Amino acid sequence: MSYVSVTQLTKRFGENTVFEDIDFTIEQGEFVTLLGPSGCGKSTLLRSLAGLNPVDSGVIAVDGEDITHQAPQQRGIGMVFQSYALFPNMTVFDNIAFGLKMKKLAADQIATDVAKVIALVDLQGKEQHYPHQLSGGQRQRVALARALVVRPRILLLDEPLSALDAKIRKRLRQQIRDIQKELNLTTVFVTHDQEEAMTMSDRIFLMNKGEIVQQGSPESIYTQPANEFVAGFMGHYNLVDAIYAKRLFNIDTDWKVAIRPESIYVREAGRQYDAHISAPQQGVIQDHQLLGNIIRYQVLVQGCGLTVDLLNRSSERLLSTGTSLELLFNLNEIQPVSV
Repeated sequence: MSYVSVTQLTKRFGENTVFEDIDFTIEQGEFVTLLGPSGCGKSTLLRSLAGLNPVDSGVIAVDGEDITHQAPQQRGIGMVFQSYALFPNMTVFDNIAFGLKMKKLAADQIATDVAKVIALVDLQGKEQHYPHQLSGGQRQRVALARALVVRPRILLLDEPLSALDAKIRKRLRQQIRDIQKELNLTTVFVTHDQEEAMTMSDRIFLMNKGEIVQQGSPESIYTQPANEFVAGFMGHYNLVDAIYAKRLFNIDTDWKVAIRPESIYVREAGRQYDAHISAPQQGVIQDHQLLGNIIRYQVLVQGCGLTVDLLNRSSERLLSTGTSLELLFNLNEIQPVSV
C-alpha cells in the first residue's frame, strides 16, 4: 500500500470545477512536485491535502488512514507558504516553537527541538531576531523550520521560493532537498518553474486545467512528453506539423512531432555522423539569445522556424543573424505527440 493515496478527488468553488476525479499515490520518503501553469489547480490540490480546502468528493488516505474530513491540525501535515506567514511580533525562536507550545510540550523539550531544526536550516545566531530583521531567504528557512519542528508525516510546500532572487532560490532548493533526504520526509512541492521541478523531484505530476496530464520521473517527462501540452510546457520543444515532419525528417505521421532544441546539431565540416542522424538541411539564423552557457538560435529551415540550443564554447563561435548553416537532426529523439 502506498503511503499517500488520493482517489477520485473533486473540488469545486461554486459552479467552477477546479479538479475532478483525480487519482494518484505517493510513496513514503518520496519528493513529488505538482508542476503546471498558473490556474491549473496545483495549489488548490495542495491545500486540499492539508485540509485547508474541504473537498466535494473523493478520499485522501495517509498510511492507511482516511484523513479526508479531518481538521488540518489533526492530519500531521506541515505546510510552508509562499508568503512565509510568520508572526511579525515573535522572534525566530518563538515562531519556530509556536506549534510545540500549542502541543503543550515542556520548555526544555521545546528548546531542544527548536535548536535541532535551527541547526538543520542553518539559522544559528538568529534565534532572537524578528522577521523584519531577516532576509527573504532566512524568513523562508524560518517557515521551513517551523513546519519541520513538529515532525510532520508529510511536508507540503506551496511555491516557497517564487519571491526569492535566482541565486538564493538555487541555494535554498538544494537545502530543502538535502533536508528532505536526510529526514526521509514525504514531500509535495508546488511550482510553475520547470527547472525547480526537474532538479528537486523524484517524480513530477504535470497538471493542466485541473488534470494530471502526465506523471513520472523528471527524465521521462522531459524526454517522452505524453502530448502537445507537455511538449510545449517542458524544455522548449519544437513542435513540427506533419507536413514539415515529412520535409525535414522524412517521417510520415498524422500527428505533430516534437524535437528538443539540444537534439538539433549544426553540421561540422569533416565530421562523421551516426546513422540515426538525419541528412543535412539548409537553414538561416533569424535571431539568437545568449543564455549563459547556452546560445539559443531561431533558425528558418524550409519555411519552418526551429529553436536550436548550442553550447556557448567560445565567443568566436557565436553565429550572427543571417548566417546560413546546415542542420542535422537526431532521429532517435523525435517524439510523435497527440493533442
